[in-house]
Amino acid sequence: MNLSSFSLNPNDPADVVLLKAVDGKRISPSEALVLYKDGDFLKIQMVARYLREKVRPHTEASYTMFRVVNYTNYCNVECNFCSFMDEIGNGKGYVLSKEDILQKMDYAVEEGADQMFLQGGVYPELPFEYYLDVIRTVKAKYPKMHIRAFSPVEVINLETITGKPLREVLQILKEVGLDSVPGAGAEILTERMRQIISPKKASVAEWVRAMETCHEVGLRGSANIVFGSEETEEEVIEHLQVVRDLQDRTGGFLSFIPWTFQPQTKRFTVRPVPTHEYLKVLGICRIFLDNIPHIETSVMVLGKGVGQLALYSGADDISSVVIEENVLRSFGLKTEKEARKFLQEGGFRPVRRNLDYEEVSSPLEIV
Repeated sequence: MNLSSFSLNPNDPADVVLLKAVDGKRISPSEALVLYKDGDFLKIQMVARYLREKVRPHTEASYTMFRVVNYTNYCNVECNFCSFMDEIGNGKGYVLSKEDILQKMDYAVEEGADQMFLQGGVYPELPFEYYLDVIRTVKAKYPKMHIRAFSPVEVINLETITGKPLREVLQILKEVGLDSVPGAGAEILTERMRQIISPKKASVAEWVRAMETCHEVGLRGSANIVFGSEETEEEVIEHLQVVRDLQDRTGGFLSFIPWTFQPQTKRFTVRPVPTHEYLKVLGICRIFLDNIPHIETSVMVLGKGVGQLALYSGADDISSVVIEENVLRSFGLKTEKEARKFLQEGGFRPVRRNLDYEEVSSPLEIV
């Protein structure tokens, strides 16, 4: 594609940054900030879509199938934006038994899921053996089930309760059947915002250490950003820089997902993010994160309309059909049939994929 294809002005500072990206050159954090502050979001969409083409044709979009299992809602981190957690010791929360979890997975398998996303609150009173037993139990019945589990703050808790080095904890989990770890709990990776979000949560350095160690032992996964509160534009770019630098070292992130905060509590300020800003940030993620192949959009959080636009703005995947979600209000797709219909109505060939973004067959495909 040439300059005229994008209608970019070589005298406009933001357009100069986009031209650099079109040429396959890495943009700097300061250049990404120029895009956020002054870039035309339609031009950013256009360039992001062009870069998406290098990963997957614009006529296709992928999805996957997993069951979210929230094994406990007891938590001592107390994030200000979260309404899911219960205070430890109040007697109102829950801990799922192995049998409860297996029952949920039986239903998930009937619905076509081949992945489990296991996550919960940080509950130091749960012994390490509980986590191992859950993974063993699911793997024993469903050996091919991909188990994606435990955010960085959860694995740091396991390091603390066992007294073992994090690398050893992760290797034990991997040996019993853990397949990948999500880069969740990032929200905004700046110390100022982490103090606002949750002073008790893992620091930026701890989050990075946890994810870097996961990648080093072969537990790959995703990373995300959640914006739409008191963060500045500079902090959004700083977050992306932390993730890109880590990816340069490990190559362990397969995808990146930009989300927006939802109003859940009165303790946390949520700023409504207009659609054009979300799409601008998503496009900047595609352009700036040149070392992460896939950009996902969360239909669950953002809804179907924005989800379809996102697939024309740099995203190549809608993440997952979410069979159960307790932490966030879900606008998502509950069945594989819904997901495929959603993509087809948006003008895309639905591609079911595994965690490694390899295409897998769907029982719903019409030959």
